[in-house]
Amino acid sequence: MKFFVHVLLIGVLLSSCSSKFSKVMKSKDSEYKLKMAEQFYANKKYSYAQQLFDDLFPTMKGKEGYEDAFYKYAYCAYYQKDWLNAENLFKTYIETFPNSPRAEECEYMRAYTFYKQSPKVDLDQTNTTKAIALMQAFITTHPTSERSKEATEIIAKLRQKLELKEFKTAELYYNLGHFKSAATSFGTLIDNYPDSDKGDNYMLYKIKSSYKYAEMSFYDKQEERFEKVITACGEFKDRFPDSKLLAEVEEFKTHSTHNIKKIHNEQAQATTQR
Repeated sequence: MKFFVHVLLIGVLLSSCSSKFSKVMKSKDSEYKLKMAEQFYANKKYSYAQQLFDDLFPTMKGKEGYEDAFYKYAYCAYYQKDWLNAENLFKTYIETFPNSPRAEECEYMRAYTFYKQSPKVDLDQTNTTKAIALMQAFITTHPTSERSKEATEIIAKLRQKLELKEFKTAELYYNLGHFKSAATSFGTLIDNYPDSDKGDNYMLYKIKSSYKYAEMSFYDKQEERFEKVITACGEFKDRFPDSKLLAEVEEFKTHSTHNIKKIHNEQAQATTQR
């Protein structure tokens, strides 16, 4: 019973609010409309505020109060999680009011809307890349801003997402047995994220992929490719001397050296038998 009364009450309130909004929209008094738009905005009724601002803009443009109204209009989209529209409105605000004290905030918010649009790791990361670029541009343009620290943290978070996506792609190549593509992808991953705390793991994957690719190669290509594995093992030791994975890397070096010796022995035997 209490639940039913609660739901009924909400319904009455919503109906009352909708009726009030409808009367405001029909009003010909622009000042009254603006006042009510501000009131709806303050009460977090962003959909109503947005519609009233939108209705007022044709007559408000260029007049006093237009900038403040447009600023709130952009946030109406943002608070309704309409990121695409919010991004466009923050961009328009910056272009229309470049000297406003709020321009810096709107620059940041534009970048932030791309951050909010950044999807799951497995999906296309175009918005992630855009968010990073805009956050970096913000830091460059406003190095002393209080928001620069948060922008830096967001960039780091988004780069981790891109790193994970690249890793999953390289790992998929490895799991499917496409070892040449896997070795190339892990090498690119190391180059793109040289400071990653997973760098030694990526390097080991590259060595594993290169070794398996050498094993599967035509006989006349194997020696050259095992040599590349040995070189990669040396690079690993130089770059990650304290890695816990070093012992496993040394095994691949040993196996590669053994395989090269085996090839040399077979070639020598073949020459003797001629």
